[in-house]
Amino acid sequence: MAILDLKEKEAQAAAEELVQTACLNSDLAPTDFSIIGVGCDVSSEHSVQKAYAETMDAFGRVDSVVASAGIVENYSAFECVFLFLAYPFDRIKRLYDINVHGAFFTAREAARNMIPQGGGSITLVSSMSANIINIPQPQTPYNASKAAVRHMAASLAVEWAKKGVRVNTLRSAYFFRSRVVSDSVCSPGYMLTKLTRTILTHDQELKKTWESLTPMGRMGEPEDLAGAIVFLASDASRFMTGSEIRVDGGYCII
Repeated sequence: MAILDLKEKEAQAAAEELVQTACLNSDLAPTDFSIIGVGCDVSSEHSVQKAYAETMDAFGRVDSVVASAGIVENYSAFECVFLFLAYPFDRIKRLYDINVHGAFFTAREAARNMIPQGGGSITLVSSMSANIINIPQPQTPYNASKAAVRHMAASLAVEWAKKGVRVNTLRSAYFFRSRVVSDSVCSPGYMLTKLTRTILTHDQELKKTWESLTPMGRMGEPEDLAGAIVFLASDASRFMTGSEIRVDGGYCII
């Protein structure tokens, strides 16, 4: 397994932590696991290609990829002197470079390595924001970026289906994460991650609002995504492509 993160040291620390956790829950030794941490800036095509090259050097193949890197910022779509500042263009570009271009670079390099070996599974992590309008925070560019990821997955699923490469989407919310592997938002519901913690630190009432809008009454934990991710990566979903799994605590049903 390879864990990619913009900060290589954090990726390596996450890899070490995963090995330690696995050892605590089994009779296996650290040497029985092969998990590496790789630095990668998904907004850079070259960086993504380099990360895949390093992964291929370590393992010789790529069977399953989860593309979850993403950022979100809250700005009004237009300037209003008394309420919000305008959304700066350079911030919009950065958001799309990471959320959209990053997802595409990650998926394309995955397929480039998977097709010669007979196929594989790619999971693009979208967001419930691809389907609904989040309240009360203004985040139009983010919502549009996640809608792009959702449709990207469907389009790639059609293009690569006969090559043995499956492409599905995990639609999550904002998750609560105590430790960070990457700044990520999935197509789940509201979940506590490093990304959302940063927002909630400056707006304590927002967490209460998000929880009140979620039928299950809480924000998600990263562990809530694990089952769906393993399912999409495994042969249990071998006849699924272009599909979307929603993990949002019921947010999108109301």
